[in-house]
Amino acid sequence: MRHLLLGAGLQGRAIAWDLLRHAAGVTGLTVVDRDRDALAALADWLDDPRLRTVAGDVADPALLAPLLDESAACTSAVNYWFNDDLTALAIAHRTHFVDLGGNNDVVAAQFTRDPQARAAGVTVVPDCGLAPGLAGLLGHHLAVGLDACDVLRLRVGGLPLHPRPPLDYMIVFSVQGLINEYIEPCLVLRDGEERTVPGLSELESLEFPPPFGRLEAFQTSGGASTLTRTLRGRVRDLDYKTIRYPGHRDRILPLHELGLTSSQPLRPAGAGGDVRPRDVLAACLERACPKDGPDVVLLRVEAEGTAGGRRVRRTLTIIDHEDPATGLTAMMRMTGFPAAITASLLAEGGTPAGARPQELAIPADRVLAELARRGIHAPLVETPLD
Repeated sequence: MRHLLLGAGLQGRAIAWDLLRHAAGVTGLTVVDRDRDALAALADWLDDPRLRTVAGDVADPALLAPLLDESAACTSAVNYWFNDDLTALAIAHRTHFVDLGGNNDVVAAQFTRDPQARAAGVTVVPDCGLAPGLAGLLGHHLAVGLDACDVLRLRVGGLPLHPRPPLDYMIVFSVQGLINEYIEPCLVLRDGEERTVPGLSELESLEFPPPFGRLEAFQTSGGASTLTRTLRGRVRDLDYKTIRYPGHRDRILPLHELGLTSSQPLRPAGAGGDVRPRDVLAACLERACPKDGPDVVLLRVEAEGTAGGRRVRRTLTIIDHEDPATGLTAMMRMTGFPAAITASLLAEGGTPAGARPQELAIPADRVLAELARRGIHAPLVETPLD
């Protein structure tokens, strides 16, 4: 079967590698990107006769139509604002669709296309990267495994192994996506009701094994994805927070309060035209934060509740590092591999048609098994709370 991949950036490279190295029955993979140099580098790196690259704009339906027609599944690794239109196009051409998501409004629009997807007999699964994506899938898995779940905490971070000032952070995915996560409202469950809290709020401390030690976590948008709806009525309190080295949040928050995350154009004195503060901030972040060097992804999902009449906490933890053998960073692996696994499972068939949350479309046990085949393990720890 053939797969179609949109985007040859960092996460696209990991998805392409995984589909060609691990997915079952892949006879061909077509990758579309506007950047010819990125496509050439991808082809040279993968060196696989099943790979075909196409230089073009993913917003061009005429370009994508024949590629969708020949593909069992399409995976989007481009910016989130393309995904609703791409969803409609994939449904029209009866091709399963997976994306990395990250924006609540776009994902909500995609779910409105559920009737068309059902009629076309295809499955659409947004938000299939790390967070949103794997973290929510594992959170749902833990929550429904308890007789009753009171608290579900999702904590995820992509960090440099060796932090450097001024932000102790490195660029591990789209800077615009990062800003979006920091500033947009964050969905939570509080006392069983869906609410929103501000991004960058509710700072907390947490501990990971050496060499990490004490870290911080705070509210960011998108990571909980659809869990506040699929687990409403089953979980009392649920939230998602991003992990960073201590002090990061307090360096970012003033930038937001000064308006530097705003998309509203303004014209500085003496400037020749309008600028968006957000674009200036993005450029400064790109310049100030390293893009290379070893990275690490930390994931911790905790569910507290009752099982067999006992109060327990169940925890899944992943600590993943850059793979020097492939050159894939931890963030590329932990974002791209879950998306590729999901696309592969859809292409194999048997998933109910429709626009569906990942946690209701894909079996978590299967994803955990597939990650283990790739050397990524999530041991389950149960702690009595009585």
